[in-house]
Amino acid sequence: MLTKAPKGTRDILPGETSKWQYFERVVSKLAENYGFNELRVPIFEHTDLFARGVGESTDIVTKQMYTFEDKAARSITLRPEGTASTVRAFIEYKMFNQPQPVKMYYLGPMFRYENPQAGRYRQFHQFGVEYFGSIAPEADVETIQLCINIFKELGLKNLSLEINSVGCPNCRQKFQEELKKYLANNLDELCKDCRSRYETNPMRILDCKNKKCNDLLKDDMPLLLDNLCSECDEHFYNVKELLTYVGLDFEVNPKMVRGLDYYTKTAFEVIVDDIGAQSSIGGGGRYDGLVKECGGPETPAVGFAVGIERVLLALENQGVKIPEDNEADAYLVYGGSEAKKECFRMLDKIRSLGYLALMDFEDKSFRAQLKKADKLNAKYAVIIGEEELSEEHVLLRNMKDGNQEKIPMNSFLDKIQELIR
Repeated sequence: MLTKAPKGTRDILPGETSKWQYFERVVSKLAENYGFNELRVPIFEHTDLFARGVGESTDIVTKQMYTFEDKAARSITLRPEGTASTVRAFIEYKMFNQPQPVKMYYLGPMFRYENPQAGRYRQFHQFGVEYFGSIAPEADVETIQLCINIFKELGLKNLSLEINSVGCPNCRQKFQEELKKYLANNLDELCKDCRSRYETNPMRILDCKNKKCNDLLKDDMPLLLDNLCSECDEHFYNVKELLTYVGLDFEVNPKMVRGLDYYTKTAFEVIVDDIGAQSSIGGGGRYDGLVKECGGPETPAVGFAVGIERVLLALENQGVKIPEDNEADAYLVYGGSEAKKECFRMLDKIRSLGYLALMDFEDKSFRAQLKKADKLNAKYAVIIGEEELSEEHVLLRNMKDGNQEKIPMNSFLDKIQELIR
């Protein structure tokens, strides 16, 4: 239907957009306080970037990407996540030659073909940060702090932090061999996807949402934490120690893996129980090998991404009121054609001072105009009738308490600036 948005997409309507703008202001300000600068990357990239960076065996690459050929027969994909594009930009513009670390954040739409559910869409939106050039555990903890503090600043409660170490390629090779041995006698009970993962990337089985597959992963299963090399083990110990030192509560979830193949060492998720079964609202971790995998020099990196729709849903479900920022500072009310022209002239002057000013052009009654001002939560009504026009003053009414005073027209703008800050 031409009059209905495609499945898995939605319009963000006037009124709701103010919530998005508030979210964007909060996260941008906090990210900049932590030293991150905004990066804007294309919505589509060459398909190989995601196949190589995200991982050919991941669900994102095998099932969820929106991929097409352009008119030059090149394979193009709408971005399903932001890290690979950020890494591509980091390499393309030789940011590795800049003083390290390089810290960037992004905001924008992503695209994945999956079944829509609460807070999840085929076109969805993410805020993310990427922190290049530091192997120090402090970089991991600073990134986690930023993620948690964003949610706290927005007013979310009942947050919990889960962490794990997914090791390095050497750790994982040993672990995956043990995992394959553990599951070898139950291959027929795995779902079709996990039978394929068993051969290509058995660690992906831990990320399967199928209950039968989850039931096979019992308490006696091998754990990646028991197979960490000394370097990864020490790094994870230092991350946990730092989290404790700065007062961030966390739980180690030894079965947690991220849905992307590029992660190494630290992985984390932030959980909230107010958005249904899929309770993660943000997560990330370290990906020390991705820059080199994509053609750049060996560069350690850590980052996270937050699903904006899911955060806004959690805020709504917790009853958190997002501050309104679209209230009119002044609503101009007139009586008569000459007063209307004077109000129209003032309208532009008030706006030039940086204030939100509105008026109705339909020659409605004083009462109807004041009612509209009240409905729009205007701070002040600026009233001009025939009497005010002849005496060259305006009536300035405080819409909160109803008090009003006469202000000479030649000093009216100064008074507005004094009252509205």
